[in-house]
Formats: sequence, C-alpha cells, structure tokens
Amino acid sequence: MDLTRLQYFAAVAEAGSFSRAAAALHLTQSSLSRQVQLLEAEVGQRLLERHGRGAVPTEAGTALLGHARAILELAQRARTDMAERQRNPRGRLTIGLPPRVAHVVTADLVERFHALYPEAGITIMEGLSLRLREWLVGGRADMAILFDPAPSPQIALETLVREPLVLVSSRPLPPRLRLAEVVQRPLVMPSAPNALRRLLDEHAAPRGLSLQLVAEVDSVQTVLNLVARGVADAVLPASAPRLAPGLAPLHVAAIHAPVVRNKLVLAVPTARPATRLLQAGTQLLRELVQRQFGKPPGAP
Repeated sequence: MDLTRLQYFAAVAEAGSFSRAAAALHLTQSSLSRQVQLLEAEVGQRLLERHGRGAVPTEAGTALLGHARAILELAQRARTDMAERQRNPRGRLTIGLPPRVAHVVTADLVERFHALYPEAGITIMEGLSLRLREWLVGGRADMAILFDPAPSPQIALETLVREPLVLVSSRPLPPRLRLAEVVQRPLVMPSAPNALRRLLDEHAAPRGLSLQLVAEVDSVQTVLNLVARGVADAVLPASAPRLAPGLAPLHVAAIHAPVVRNKLVLAVPTARPATRLLQAGTQLLRELVQRQFGKPPGAP
C-alpha cells in the first residue's frame, strides 16, 4: 500500500475537503482526487463520500483512516530514527572500571570514544567491584566492568571474558599446579570480600583447603611488587602480570584440578534508558575488554 496515497487520503478525510487538502499539500485538486481514486481501486472500496460542501469518510474510510494514521506515524518514527543515527550522540557517559581493567583499557577507551563521538563526553571512575556496584545502583555510573558479581534484578549482567587464574612467583614453577599444591605455598592475596579472594576461597573451602597467607593486600599492583621481591606468591588472573612490565621477570603456572576462572562482566543498571550513547559505549567497552583480556565465553 502506497504511503503517499495513504497520506493524501488522510489529509482529505481530516480536512473534510479536497480543495483544502490540495492547498495544504500543494497539489492540484484533480491530482489529489486521482490519487485517492487509485487507493480506492487498490482496496476495492469507496473511502470518501463527495458532496457539495466537501468529503467525509465512508465506514470503510473511517476504518482505513485509523490504520493510515498508525502507519504514517510509524513511518515518521522510522525516518526520525534513521536521521538520528546519522548524527553524533551527545551527552556524557560515566564508566566504572576496576583498577586492573582501567590500567589496560582506559587510554584506548577514551581515545576511541572521543574520535567516534566528538560531541559527547566520557568520565572514567576507578574502584573495586563492590564500590562500582554501589555506583551503578545509586545512579553514579552508566555502566561498569565487574569481577564475578552476584546476580541482581537492579543490574543487567553480560559475561565478556572467563579468565583462568594462575599462580605467579618470583621463583621457577612447573607449567601446571593442582589447587591443593597452590594453597600450600605462602601467598599474598587481596582481603575478603574482594571478588578474586572470594572466588579462590569458594573453590578451596569445599575441598578442605586453607590458604597460607603471608599478607592481605588489595592492590594488584602492590601484590605483584611483593611477588617480584620474593615475599610470597600470588594467585591472580592470567592477564595480571602485564600490569608489572618494569618488574623482574615473574614465573607463572596454570592452576588445575580444578581450573578456576575469573569472570569479567559488563554491568548496566536495568533502570537506565538504552540511549544511543549508552549503546555505543557498551559496544566499545565490550570490544576493548574482550580484545585485551581474551576471547568471549563460548568462542573457539
């Protein structure tokens, strides 16, 4: 069904006159009448009753007028949406990142965001996962990367990467160690309720294993410094040693029996409207995290 003919028919029905509608549409009355006749031929019914003072919709015309208004409104919304997509989004996007993620992706994130969306602003806030979660729920952040968050109806969660944990040491290590062997070594780890520490405890406790902690330190960078000095070993995500390129070479062993994986999760408040800027930011952040920290879940 031709949208232009629907528009012309609706104009006549609403104006109550071919002459008034023709003037509003900048058409000749004969041209407008011809288009309405073609629409009537298409639907197989008379849509307008002509009389001396104008025209009124028939019963069929009244029914079609309701459909026409809905169709024309939908078409206009589609045009508006397409036009909006041609323009750069505006506004400000606030993104929360754990320090380890921020260290790796912030420079690329800000640079690419500014290049793609020059009329929009970006704010990066760093914090531990628990604090970032509070910022999301409280409306201070539009999105965040969290480590192993608990499900919540207030936050939509998308797992981006499942990263294996490894043992990091200043001393040579075998290629792989069982978890039971790892926990017997002196360790420096973040304190609870850090997500990494909680994850390790959740795997060790059911097996009757306890950690041999030399110190509890929340900063991964400081943990790596202590490992490099030989104070103790640490259990960290496989990408963590990249945070210490200036330190003495560190040795890494994969952990198995069981393999323990840390989830990097993209989190967005469920109450947050899905604006173009938010959608653009989540896609950019998703790409950078998956590129820097590994393949997405289920990838070969």
